[in-house]
Amino acid sequence: MPVILGIESSCDDTAAAVIRDGKLLANIVAGQEVHKQWGGVIPELASRAHQQNIVPVIDQTLQQAGILPCEIDAIAFTRGPGLLGSLLVGASFAKGFALALGKPLIEVNHMHAHILAHFIDDGSAKENPEFPFLCLTVSGGHTQLVRVDDYKTFSILGETIDDAAGETFDKTAKILGLPYPGGPLVDKLAKEGNPNAYKFPIAQIPGLDFSFSGLKTSVLYFVRDEMEKDAAFLEKNISNVCASVQFTIVKTLLQRVEQAMAKTGLKQIALAGGVSANSGLRLSLQELGKKNNWKVFIPPFEYCTDNAAMIAMNGYFKFSKNDFVGQDIAPLARLTL
Repeated sequence: MPVILGIESSCDDTAAAVIRDGKLLANIVAGQEVHKQWGGVIPELASRAHQQNIVPVIDQTLQQAGILPCEIDAIAFTRGPGLLGSLLVGASFAKGFALALGKPLIEVNHMHAHILAHFIDDGSAKENPEFPFLCLTVSGGHTQLVRVDDYKTFSILGETIDDAAGETFDKTAKILGLPYPGGPLVDKLAKEGNPNAYKFPIAQIPGLDFSFSGLKTSVLYFVRDEMEKDAAFLEKNISNVCASVQFTIVKTLLQRVEQAMAKTGLKQIALAGGVSANSGLRLSLQELGKKNNWKVFIPPFEYCTDNAAMIAMNGYFKFSKNDFVGQDIAPLARLTL
């Protein structure tokens, strides 16, 4: 019955979790309010906040799990991708804690972890996907279509060639004058608007890749032009703008999903990453799944955004294969899938 401590610090959430024999015992996440006044994550401030948060978060996690440090069998941590300063805090703590306890270290790819979050056993009755399946991973920094053949075999079928979908949500929010983090606010306002009120472009590029830079530029110029005509345009129409932008992003994503499913012949599609919390995307994927007779897997909200349960889960799979790393391991900000 291995006990795995997972540590996540890739961006602005300090998180820890404990999994025993594949079952989640505790999952604690500490956010960082300091970035709201800047309208985005400031890397230096993020790393300082991680330094303040990591010991209390680890302590609270172990207490909630009812686990003593000596009972931990291995420590899994996020190696990358992410902000280097933030990754260094988590990696350094993991290495020091493992050395002090005489326990093995397990490095985890943050993007692998988002995908494997579907296998977290938290006591709920949710169904897990079976291998192989397709996963649409959508976050602030990544947009990828990944074929998943087993716990260690991931193949990128398509990815963004410029901006990620999550970044597009956040930049749209900034253009509209919404506070950080803006993505959830765009989703909230979109529920009140007309998704067909305004037409925004969908990038036409070959293959299964994505492009969102043109959409961001289009939204910027559209809002600028409309505000010049009517200074109160956003006050009157912000919900319609949010709904139209969200509709365009979701349509872009699901067009590629449909193409990838047809190309691979797979019948299972999973959603992962922070943007998988978006209500429009979740609902549209479920509807597309019904239309095409696919099995659709959408993670609970607490496993969509950055968390350590997914790190510990990945660590649990690696522990069973004795897939450990030494103390010379270093974080990689641009670690690839």
